Amino acid sequence: MQFIQNFSFVAFYDTTLSLLIAFVLGTLIGAERQYRQRTAGLRTNVLVAIGAATFVDLGQRMGGNVEAVRVIAYVVSGIGFLGAGVIMKEGMNVRGLNTAATLWCSAAVGCCAGGNMITEAVTLTFFVIFGNTFLRRLANAINRIPLNEETGESTFEIRLSVDRKAAPILRELVVDLLEKAQYPVSDVEFFDLSDDCVELVATLISTAIDKEEIEEVVKALSKRKDVYHANWESSTKE
Repeated sequence: MQFIQNFSFVAFYDTTLSLLIAFVLGTLIGAERQYRQRTAGLRTNVLVAIGAATFVDLGQRMGGNVEAVRVIAYVVSGIGFLGAGVIMKEGMNVRGLNTAATLWCSAAVGCCAGGNMITEAVTLTFFVIFGNTFLRRLANAINRIPLNEETGESTFEIRLSVDRKAAPILRELVVDLLEKAQYPVSDVEFFDLSDDCVELVATLISTAIDKEEIEEVVKALSKRKDVYHANWESSTKE
């Protein structure tokens, strides 16, 4: 009989409308993810949106706006565990970050719907879909732009194959030449190649460089008889 006492048609209609909005908007977001064959697709995004809307609506009906805000805080932290499940590391690459962020946004859409902020939920859905579709083309265009070593900040390494006996002397020489060129060294390591040969790897402090200046240093080192091979390489770690 407690159900009859607690039942209110107006409140029930309000909850149903919130869940319906969350369902529709979650479907729009999830459809794009499903089309791209992502780990968290249509059903996952819909369930996240509906679940978030339900918790917020429940908290609001039972405890008012203050309790609803408290529930939203738990939804924000709780969805992080779900998002972590779709993030996978494959070697040096990390996949699933965008899908995890989309789940987070789906939860935000559900919170807006559950809090009766329908216009805000629709607006947020538009931005999420826009970010996952139209900005995808912009990101691909940026990725095709060649990296400019003179303006970009990367990690640079000087690699030398040297005579084992001359390694200590060459270490000081490499550091000295790079410092004269105003490229400070952050670390110098040695790796065994054979009984008589080691690889010297000098890592520069992350900075912008002049390609010609680095090549001049490498050429100067490669002219030595105790240096068998010399080259440099760069990698972006940001």
